[in-house]
Amino acid sequence: MPADRIQVIKKQFMSKMDYKDILIKIRRIVRSINLESKKVQKDFGVSIPQILCLEFLKASPGYQATQRSIRDHLNLNSSTVTGIIGRLEKKGFLARLPKSGDKRVMHIALTSSGDALLERTPDLLQQRLDEKLKGLSADELDRVGGALDLLIEMLEIEVSHADEMPLITGDFESDTTPE
Repeated sequence: MPADRIQVIKKQFMSKMDYKDILIKIRRIVRSINLESKKVQKDFGVSIPQILCLEFLKASPGYQATQRSIRDHLNLNSSTVTGIIGRLEKKGFLARLPKSGDKRVMHIALTSSGDALLERTPDLLQQRLDEKLKGLSADELDRVGGALDLLIEMLEIEVSHADEMPLITGDFESDTTPE
């Protein structure tokens, strides 16, 4: 992001609110994410990244996908996705199916139990945010994106670390659902 754009965004933010208000708003967002994550885990026995994995499978052709496509969609590293898939398979929410003609390639498929779980889970914060972001104008999206870029820069969040984060969850480093 160009330095002059950062200065413009800084002026917009600082002229309208105190820095403490911004910190409070960030804490509210983080708290909401964490509370949702804990509630989903308690009520359904799965993590938000696990739900996002199941939702991806449900939206995929034939309710199947490769581990790589799941990894790319969730924006997580391979070992984390392997853990997510293993735990969901153990609970019967998905199954590994060998590709016909090439037994080395596995497809991950949503099971009827996994589909039933998705029917019971509420819309996640991420889904609600997605719908609201779709309703914003291009200028509004640019302002939100610019403000987030500024926060990321101010927090010195490294790109390589941020690239290994799931979409929106309370557990940013890995999927730590107990076995």
